[in-house]
Amino acid sequence: MTSLAGKVLHSLDQMSFDRPESHYGKVNRFDGQFLECDGFPAPIGSLCHVDTITGTAAMAEIIGFKDGRNMLALLDQGAKICDGAMVRLINTGHHIDVGEGLLGRVTDAIGQPLDGPAITDLKDKWPLKGKALNPLQRDPITTPLDVGIKAINGLMTIGQGQRMGIVAGSGVGKSVLLAMMSRYTNADIVVIGLIGERSREVGGFVHSVLDDASRSRTTMVAVPADQSPLLRIRAAERATAIAEYFRDKGKNVLLIMDSLTRVAHAQREIGLSLGEQPTSKGYPPSVVSLLPRLIERAGTGTGGKGSITAFYTVLADGDDGNDPVVDTARAILDGHIVLSRAQAQMGIYPAIDVSLSISRVMNEITAPDHQDMARRFKRMVALYLENRDLILMGGYRQGQDPELDRAVQLWPALMGFVQQAEQDKANLQMSIEGLTALMPK
Repeated sequence: MTSLAGKVLHSLDQMSFDRPESHYGKVNRFDGQFLECDGFPAPIGSLCHVDTITGTAAMAEIIGFKDGRNMLALLDQGAKICDGAMVRLINTGHHIDVGEGLLGRVTDAIGQPLDGPAITDLKDKWPLKGKALNPLQRDPITTPLDVGIKAINGLMTIGQGQRMGIVAGSGVGKSVLLAMMSRYTNADIVVIGLIGERSREVGGFVHSVLDDASRSRTTMVAVPADQSPLLRIRAAERATAIAEYFRDKGKNVLLIMDSLTRVAHAQREIGLSLGEQPTSKGYPPSVVSLLPRLIERAGTGTGGKGSITAFYTVLADGDDGNDPVVDTARAILDGHIVLSRAQAQMGIYPAIDVSLSISRVMNEITAPDHQDMARRFKRMVALYLENRDLILMGGYRQGQDPELDRAVQLWPALMGFVQQAEQDKANLQMSIEGLTALMPK
């Protein structure tokens, strides 16, 4: 029985269907975005065509089952569908086409190119949901990764295969920091997922990142904010699947996903429509299960095949660091970089709050002297910020606390180390040397 089911799924995944008698049904309920049709055998995630009154089929995805009927969500917004419209299975959607032809291209959640002609030289396939890896067989994180940013290289060193969050509110320079990392990081392949961002930002990001120097190693998956929530989730899974494919080829991959919060919002919309009960701030339980399932697919591979170093942006709504998505992401990631609105207002870019940011694997991949300098740097910053108001009001006199005196003296140099122009690149060695000059033994 199991073997037969496996063969059926494999055949469905490799074939397209026009009118197979056992794989179609008729719409019997439609509420504008979600619909139900007669039940036919197809797994969750399958893609279907739905007839419309315009004659152009709309695409929908099966998201569940109820009372012997299939429940679907439309991927095409505003499709004109009537009661009794025909629904046809076209693909189970479990595998995507991958290959070197994706490099230098921008695709949508379905794999259609957004930047020009069709991509025809994709000869391999990879599961959209990824392949499970034995955690005991995964390679350890032992090698630092040069991301080209002084503050990150020096104070929160990243390892190849690490998963990091970038926690930020709106308008604090998150997109600029991501663009810098995508251009300057020492990685074989860069995969960027732009999920739920404004169309203007998507276009600007693509043009700033895909230059002649980076095009040969970069691919993007973009789904703007006005698209279906299912497309946003599928785009996140697709970007991760592409990164997994190149990792399996032995490449060191940089995966940037902007943003994890928009993926959570999409899952919240779907979960509530399926009748899930909202919990904290309206997020249903499926959101809590989706995030670790997506994040755990990144990381090191097995047998030295390669690695995926991942950066996920997490939006702190209202600069709330205790938002459920922020809290969940912080608990399962290997560290986080916090962008400070106060520093952005002072003109310090990238606005990295070094006292709140941490890399959980830094101590395993750096020398003890480097770790000591980073700790002393962070202490100087924290000490100054704790007493800043007192100093500005004139309530502190020099000589009362030698350590605070040193923090006040070093403050311009400390912020000078954190600051970095968008067009400047600071490699790992340069970053350590700059830190050593500020924090000598």
